[in-house]
Amino acid sequence: MNASIYPVAAGLETYGTPPLLIAASSEAAAGRASEIAVSAGLPFVSVSLEELPARLDRQAKAEAVWLEIDGDLGSELDRILDRIDAEAAADRFPTIIAAPVSLIDPISAHIHHPEVELVFDGTPTDRAAALALARWRKAYKNEGVAEDITQDPSAVRLRQLSDEVSRIAATLARLSVGPDAPAERPPLPAGNAPIVSLDAVRQVIRARRLRARYFDEELFADPAWDMLLDLLQAEIAQHRVPVSSLCIAAAVPATTALRWIKTMTDAGLFKRRADPHDGRRVFVELSSSASDAMHRYFGEVGKAVVV
Repeated sequence: MNASIYPVAAGLETYGTPPLLIAASSEAAAGRASEIAVSAGLPFVSVSLEELPARLDRQAKAEAVWLEIDGDLGSELDRILDRIDAEAAADRFPTIIAAPVSLIDPISAHIHHPEVELVFDGTPTDRAAALALARWRKAYKNEGVAEDITQDPSAVRLRQLSDEVSRIAATLARLSVGPDAPAERPPLPAGNAPIVSLDAVRQVIRARRLRARYFDEELFADPAWDMLLDLLQAEIAQHRVPVSSLCIAAAVPATTALRWIKTMTDAGLFKRRADPHDGRRVFVELSSSASDAMHRYFGEVGKAVVV
């Protein structure tokens, strides 16, 4: 792919701020990313995905590295993702990856660093927010203080992200209250968690989805609980759940679902397990403690309606 088709910000020889390095899979993809760079007032350089590894070898500084992908490049994409994950682990550049939702599984299988911002089927606002968040994190780490982002066009979206993170933390705090916490009833002995029927879990999931017929589904968005239910159902049925399927079960945008999966995994509630037969897929399952907690929960509520 010829790099000459990709836009380059004018006057790069004189910029004082390190450029945003854009690697795109097509001219259209490069255009999407460059529009965000222009709106953020950042100089940028845009290359093809194939050229990215060589460019990284000689790139001393960058405000961030942005991968804008609009199709699967197979093993070539896998190699690029591995390189990007290694760069993130070395803390060289903040990184944003924007891609279609169909690439959730291969990208999740190769990107492990928690600070890589992932955007799937995102809007321009989602992309701008991801860039602003990556830059804010970089400034905080390098200078010990955060930039003033109150004037950033995506500040509203960032506040929404902050609220979402707070909600995740609150949910995890509730979920982490296990058998050792004070309770009105004594917990069952370890290893004696009640058996939960597959039909009981499926009825709960159906009831939750039924609400969307009558109300806006966003009113009841609770991705942590939806994913816990889906993984419990899979555990009982002895099915494996890839990342992409779990994102669908969360009933929220894929980018939000991935953020929850990452947080729940960090909290020890989910476990990631590589597919031994497909290096481009990762399965997610309940940790033993989360499985035990879910069984005990269903044992406590008995036949009560759980939604």
